[in-house]
Amino acid sequence: MISVLTELKYLFKRFVLIANVLPAMLGFIMAARYYHISFEDYWVDFILLLVGSTVLVAGALTLNNWLEADVDKLMERTQNRPTVTGSLSLRAILILGISLSMVGQFLLLLINIEVAIYGFMGWYTYVVIYTVWTKRKVTWNTHIGSLSGAVTPMMGWAVIDSALHVIPMSLFAIMFLWQMPHTYAIAIRKYDDYARSGLKMLPVVRGYQVTIRRTVIYIVLLLFVPLFLDGFSSLFYLLLTVLNIGWLAIGVSGFKVPSIKKWADLLFISSLIYLLTAFLLYVVFVP
Repeated sequence: MISVLTELKYLFKRFVLIANVLPAMLGFIMAARYYHISFEDYWVDFILLLVGSTVLVAGALTLNNWLEADVDKLMERTQNRPTVTGSLSLRAILILGISLSMVGQFLLLLINIEVAIYGFMGWYTYVVIYTVWTKRKVTWNTHIGSLSGAVTPMMGWAVIDSALHVIPMSLFAIMFLWQMPHTYAIAIRKYDDYARSGLKMLPVVRGYQVTIRRTVIYIVLLLFVPLFLDGFSSLFYLLLTVLNIGWLAIGVSGFKVPSIKKWADLLFISSLIYLLTAFLLYVVFVP
């Protein structure tokens, strides 16, 4: 049993799984607070969202592993995955990925069609457009991968009401812009792996200076997101702006640091702190 759980841990990329499901949960919580909805009225939908999004994302990540089995064999950080060790057959992994994807999509459809659409958009962009079409060909594959993760808070919000609303759309913008510096940091930290694999990650193809400039641009764009919001308290705008400026300072410091790898470590850790703090501010100060 323990060995099976270990295999699934590597197959589902547990931290990536959590990072995709948690924003969906937070999107639901924000919508519930915004519309003053009692959890008792939506607890079934919440369970469906939790289980459905977890299973759907696990299916997408499993299919990603199946599609990149050849690449994973070349990278040090993926040596424990079942696709590399051979502990699970590629056929079994493919069947598991398809099955999980279908079950997850069905569970989201039980909530409502909008939630299911966002779930499918995230799945399709990650598995097909990102993994199959762009990751091995172009450096802007990161933008496609970011789209798949950015729809998750909209999926959670849509459980209660349409996510075509300024708050969930601003969360989409934050997650989309945030994922570029976050992914660039990972690509720098694992530069040798990506260079061996042939995947078209920006630091490998265009170099560190271009990556630092792009990082700064995306963090600067985050400064403008609060301008599209209304109804929040002044303290919310102040704290979110301070958070953005703080992360921008870290991004700009990349031009002068003696060690690009240490800067990437700092950028990566600060990116996690940034996103968690931003979501916390939304949850606390949602009108």
